[in-house]
Amino acid sequence: MTTKRKKWLIAISSFVGIAIVAMIIVASVMARRFEPHIREEVILYLEKRFDSEVELKALHIHLPTSSSLRIFLTRGRGAMASVDGEGILMRHKGRRDVPPMFAMRSFSFNVDLAVLFADHKTIQNVTIDGMEINIPPKGERPSFDSSNVEDQGEWQRNVIIEEVLITNSRLTLFPRDPAKVPLKFDLHQVRLESAGKATAMKYVAALTNAKPPGEILSNGTFGPWAAEEPGDTPLAGDYHFDKADLGVFKGISGILQSTGNFEGTLSSIDVSGQASVPNFSLKRSGNAIPLTAHFQVHVDGTNGDTVLKPVLGTLGTTSFTTSGALIENDAKTHRSISLKVTMPKGNIRDLMALAMKGPPFMEGTIALNTSIDIPPLSGKVREKLRLEGTFEITEGKFLRSTIQDQIDSLSRRSQGQPGNEEIDEVVLKMGGRFKLEDEVIRFTPVSFAVPGAGIDLTGSFDLDQDILDFQGTLRMTASISQTMTGWKHWVLKPIDPFFSKQGAGTLLNIKVKGTAEHPTFGLNRGDKKNN
Repeated sequence: MTTKRKKWLIAISSFVGIAIVAMIIVASVMARRFEPHIREEVILYLEKRFDSEVELKALHIHLPTSSSLRIFLTRGRGAMASVDGEGILMRHKGRRDVPPMFAMRSFSFNVDLAVLFADHKTIQNVTIDGMEINIPPKGERPSFDSSNVEDQGEWQRNVIIEEVLITNSRLTLFPRDPAKVPLKFDLHQVRLESAGKATAMKYVAALTNAKPPGEILSNGTFGPWAAEEPGDTPLAGDYHFDKADLGVFKGISGILQSTGNFEGTLSSIDVSGQASVPNFSLKRSGNAIPLTAHFQVHVDGTNGDTVLKPVLGTLGTTSFTTSGALIENDAKTHRSISLKVTMPKGNIRDLMALAMKGPPFMEGTIALNTSIDIPPLSGKVREKLRLEGTFEITEGKFLRSTIQDQIDSLSRRSQGQPGNEEIDEVVLKMGGRFKLEDEVIRFTPVSFAVPGAGIDLTGSFDLDQDILDFQGTLRMTASISQTMTGWKHWVLKPIDPFFSKQGAGTLLNIKVKGTAEHPTFGLNRGDKKNN
């Protein structure tokens, strides 16, 4: 290699080296110049968009060093810069005594440097991690700066964010009463599309529900953001709630699945959907019964109140309708529940299988109208439960032979055919008014009828102690002597007139004691006490 060629190679290498160093220096200089401009643009956009005071802890810009010359010559057109930052706080104006509207642990996005100086700005994607959204009660946010409305609208039209990916975020809705517990929703991931131009954003979200625990997937639309009243920001979509474990609640168990749709705002949502629990059970009985429901509910996010309007449910083969409300109380007293249940034609087997251990001891059809109240007190649900209403059982029959044998014997004697074994497996009717409180159910009265006999009773059943205590009257078509056979029939015949009263062949004062599984019937000899 000649000396002249060596000199040229050295010169070219030196030039390339100087050019590379120059590009690095240019990139560094331009980054330092772009960085404060981007920082200013980010803060200004957030202030205008959300009418808030913005704090930004740190922001960094990374330029592609290989394009430094192009950036310099084209003023950034076509050059994508990577921007990342951390520690964003967005506060309600003039309010440092409440949690910030938004808090972001970190964020990043890519931007074409040329758009920073354009009238219309487009950001391809934004990634946010560790975001907290705090929504104050309606009406408790400081007055909106109306002078910024026109300016804010201009910013919304001129800045478009094509996609936002939010991970590890939390939405908190604060109640009007500070003593009550805020509603909190943890969201694994939320993807928003086409933010800007004052239009709703499409979203896809995944979150874990705290109680009952389960996975929720949702998609729909969100926005536009209501800066004056954040809780009024529109929200709509569909959801799928899967594998929710009801066992976290006292007294019940089962795995719930629900799908549906919702529409409203961040602070007030109307939900329509359906839910199923193939293995629903009360822990006390342990018998699993399939439960399904179609529902419409209104959820007030400011206080946690849930209004049912109405719920159409099916327990086993039994259909029922429920309406009412779940009212949120403070952290110490939890919720109160007030419902009304209508069951026009229920299957007694379903209800007994749900409520009692072992197989049902009775079958038939039940019509039920009741109110259910669970006040916000300490203790188990069954200790707080209050019921009041009416019921009617038709085509009732006991499945345990000892009880049904007593019913059959009563019917034979009441019809004056005590020895007629063909009178067997008789059905009964029962109805009355009841009230449950403090684990004691009182009937005022309850009527019981089989062919040939009618019974009217008042009294109580202690659910905790399993104790029956009833008094009342027994009316029979037959006279007292006709209820007996053999010599007893003839001995009792002279006293028939003494027991034949009020149009009945026999009228007796009776009492029922014992337990639900082993009741005992007897004459009430002079005991006039009624419950």
